[in-house]
Amino acid sequence: MSETISQTEINYLRDLAKKQAEYADHDIMKQREKAWYDLNSLKSEKPMVIMEMASFRDDLLPPLRCQTQMAKELEMQLLMNIINYEKVNDDKVMPNFINVKHKINMRELNIKRHIHRAKDGKGRVIGYAMEHPITDLKDDYHLIERSVYSYDELYTKENYDFVNELIGDILPIRLYNDSLRWFISLTARIVNIMGLERLMYSMIDYPEKTHELFDFITTDSIEYILWQQENNLLTLDNGNHLAGAGSFGFTNELPTEQYKKTKHITTKDLWINMNSQESVGISASMYKEFVYPSFKRVAKLFGLTYYGCCEPVHEIWETSLKDLPNLRKVSISPWCDENYMGQQLKDSKIIYSRKPSPNYIGVGQFDEPAFREHIAYTLDQAKGCQSEIIFRDIYTLTNEPWKAKRAVEVVREQIEKQW
Repeated sequence: MSETISQTEINYLRDLAKKQAEYADHDIMKQREKAWYDLNSLKSEKPMVIMEMASFRDDLLPPLRCQTQMAKELEMQLLMNIINYEKVNDDKVMPNFINVKHKINMRELNIKRHIHRAKDGKGRVIGYAMEHPITDLKDDYHLIERSVYSYDELYTKENYDFVNELIGDILPIRLYNDSLRWFISLTARIVNIMGLERLMYSMIDYPEKTHELFDFITTDSIEYILWQQENNLLTLDNGNHLAGAGSFGFTNELPTEQYKKTKHITTKDLWINMNSQESVGISASMYKEFVYPSFKRVAKLFGLTYYGCCEPVHEIWETSLKDLPNLRKVSISPWCDENYMGQQLKDSKIIYSRKPSPNYIGVGQFDEPAFREHIAYTLDQAKGCQSEIIFRDIYTLTNEPWKAKRAVEVVREQIEKQW
């Protein structure tokens, strides 16, 4: 092993792995897997329900026991899977494997950014402030260069060997690349270097330069993606993989027939996840002019597309998004017109990926009648759609750790009642 850990830690991690393997073998996991394949192939009988646990994991997870970095990462992965099943029990499928991620380093646009972080009352690092190196797009554009990236093969191998030696006889170890999962958030990456206000002003003050910037960052992103493709760093995401904002990628449509012949993974074999939350302050016509062409260029490269996160999509649906290449799922956020999007997606080949308001669970005491009414409304608007319900951005369970599981139960009750 590349890291030295105690026999006590080894025994503990192996016990966790055995528990995950046991849960993964339950019949319910096979049923959930089939239901996901049905949904993503547009043949689902009812919505799937996901409760993202990462944002409130400290409310449910026991303190970590391991001391070294690789051991901590493995412990966290095992605990997240196990505790999610025991204390949330949504429609996630318990993995019958363990992920070891490719370690890819990237310096975006070759610009050094300074980020100041702060802890909340529980010691979690959530809030931050960023110093933006671009203070005027026209004057500072020369600071933007091609991104610099590299693959840390040695660290990846050491991590893989460490985990495989530790628990590889209990659970298969899978090399996985998730570096693209949030990468196509192009407006967010622009905001990171110049700030939201400067981006908004630049669209008016320097429209040609803003177009040039979007074109540059899109080309730069595509070059990074194709570098991964050429260096065999892409990994398939058509099974029990995250594919979108909280969603899963189970599908028989991917990979392509070409992959089955060559075994070489290309972008056409993959899902792509993209969003533009930062552009909610511009009109549909400005979105179409400045933002949409970039997403269209990237989406063309991939097999299936998931679009959206927290931004409302109804205002840009007719003018842009309905024509986004390979679109299979679109996020219906708390700020979205559910009724309008339900009508647009009814009997379509695009899945209604609903994100209910997190406030019912993450703020104050759990008001079950109000929450049930909130979900009932969503189900009414999604009638005739293939749909999934994904809870995100719940940062605390406010000393009611049972709320997450009860919320999932309420959603399932409403589905049985209304669907």
